[in-house]
Amino acid sequence: MGHTATPEAHSSGLTATEHRLANGLRVVLSEDHLTPVAAVCLWYDVGSRHEVKGRTGLAHLFEHLMFQGSASVKGNGHFELVQGAGGSLNGTTSFERTNYFETMPAHQVELALWLEADRMGSLLAALDQESLDNQRDVVKNERRQRYDNVPYGTAFERLTALAYPDGHPYHHTPIGSMADLDAASLEDARAFFRTYYAPGNAVLSVVGDIDPEQTLAWVAKYFGTIPAHDGKPAPRDGSLPEVMGGQLREVVEEDVPSRALMAAYRLPEDGTRAGDAADLALTVLGGGESSRLHNRLVRRDRTAVTAGFGLLRLAGAPSLGWLDVKASSGVELTAIETAVDEELARFAAEGPTAEEMERAQAQLEREWLDRLATVGGRADELCRFAVLFGDPQLALSAVQRVLSITPEEVQQVAAARLRPDNRAVLVYEPTGNGQQDDRDDEADEEEAEL
Repeated sequence: MGHTATPEAHSSGLTATEHRLANGLRVVLSEDHLTPVAAVCLWYDVGSRHEVKGRTGLAHLFEHLMFQGSASVKGNGHFELVQGAGGSLNGTTSFERTNYFETMPAHQVELALWLEADRMGSLLAALDQESLDNQRDVVKNERRQRYDNVPYGTAFERLTALAYPDGHPYHHTPIGSMADLDAASLEDARAFFRTYYAPGNAVLSVVGDIDPEQTLAWVAKYFGTIPAHDGKPAPRDGSLPEVMGGQLREVVEEDVPSRALMAAYRLPEDGTRAGDAADLALTVLGGGESSRLHNRLVRRDRTAVTAGFGLLRLAGAPSLGWLDVKASSGVELTAIETAVDEELARFAAEGPTAEEMERAQAQLEREWLDRLATVGGRADELCRFAVLFGDPQLALSAVQRVLSITPEEVQQVAAARLRPDNRAVLVYEPTGNGQQDDRDDEADEEEAEL
């Protein structure tokens, strides 16, 4: 098993080595003895973009099924063993991947590796109709609690459906529809597992207080005997024109606390300089209480109680710039939308100031440092860059690319993309007795979590 190491200068001394088993499993190790803990993270290259019409929600449903037992671990045993050893665990599903992760006391890393290998290699031995029906009901209840029965809960789903045309692999969100969840059969689930839960479709990272040689020996012992499988179909093409070419609009009349204006702008793909420039543009415009939109709408005009602008990074399709404004009591949304367009046009014409640029880059640098500061966050980032961009080493130098972006690049992407003819708009009009809520009620935009 060969390996490479990253130059220390990129990441303040953090390094990572890469390895590959004969069955195709990619392994990334990052040794760090600062605290006696270690993280095990496993990313499978499967998300909602791999699903087909009529069977949406399978990726997320399978995330739940992975905790329902395997050949050697019955029922809820995965949770019981990890938590009994002093560890924590979870899994999440997005458009582009499904991940599973444990943070363990350093001396319990072998347990986490054995558990992950057991369900990768033998989940079908335990998957039956009872467990499928049980977790189907759990996921349907999750949809009710997080989407259907909360204020603005379906906003992201609605905007995604507007921003990506029918038939596009990103048209639907990971949670799936009730009808498709009901339609999923036991054979559908088994076929999904056989197709996507293979060593060659996964990246395993282990980060923290580890002995790399011993860790690799455990990985080879537990994962090395899992048969290779390469029957995964290529994901459907997610490319789209850079600009939507018109404004798509939907009015939603619901019992919500206040009027709201939400919009999704089509932006460059993740992993590009233009994508990083877009992130900086949205940070200046709507990233916190020092941003332009917050200063204009909340502080100066007092037409809104919250105003935020964030980026949903996507590698296989255009990313989305997500605008979320909750109106002050009695304020019409036309006034807010006019003010937003004025600020976006001014930014496109002038670009960021030197002070705004410095602050935005510092904010994104801090977020990057926060992700790498914990063993779990670093393990996740290494997997992310390995699965989506083919190189886990990019995780340790990502901030250098953000810091190299120029104000001209930020202005350019804003002028090209943050336009009225490049957005899907959602307008919420309250219908019931909802009370004004001054809290920032951000949508859970990307991940469906166990």
